[in-house]
Amino acid sequence: MVKDSFTLKRHRMVEEQIRARGIHDERLLAAMRDIPRHRFVPTILSTRAYDDGPLPIGESQTISQPYIVAEMTDALKLSGTEKVLEIGTGSGYQTAILRGLAREVVTVERLHLLQTSAEKTLRELGIEDVRFRIADGSLGIPDEAPFDRIIVTAAAPGVPPPLFAQLSNGGILVIPIGGRWEQNLLRVTKENGKERKEFLGGCRFVPLIGQYGFPD
Repeated sequence: MVKDSFTLKRHRMVEEQIRARGIHDERLLAAMRDIPRHRFVPTILSTRAYDDGPLPIGESQTISQPYIVAEMTDALKLSGTEKVLEIGTGSGYQTAILRGLAREVVTVERLHLLQTSAEKTLRELGIEDVRFRIADGSLGIPDEAPFDRIIVTAAAPGVPPPLFAQLSNGGILVIPIGGRWEQNLLRVTKENGKERKEFLGGCRFVPLIGQYGFPD
């Protein structure tokens, strides 16, 4: 059955692409085994949903490589008690992973078509209690702040000041920083109002469009 084929691919993805590369958080691995990634890509690409790479989802956007999703989520150090802000809903796949690991998730998307599609997919999968916003993600969501964790799934030239301001003390922000074509993935911890940055590796994301991102 196709369903069984997808399940096998998903389990193999977790073992070969994620656990083998050093991600050992069992809650995260279980979430990635459970969430049907193929539901978040265009039907024509569903057989490639568990490949080791990103895929286009329309509107010049992508669903990130499975390992990158795992790496960024792992870097958030989620225990299940956190309020999380996601910048860049995209397909909704990262949103689904976060919802299974955090207490509360607010997700922001600039493109209405993607937000509508993601919300529909999550609803069909029975994933509820996610708050969706259409907005300039580089500005965050001030009326929902503070956030214990913030994850940005698009590249910015620097840490957007509004996002850091909306992070709680001791909170963690994971974000790709750099130019439009190549970036470094950073974990930024807020310690007594100051940034402590950790380099997690090179990466390549679509640009964050907005006031504190790149021009459209």
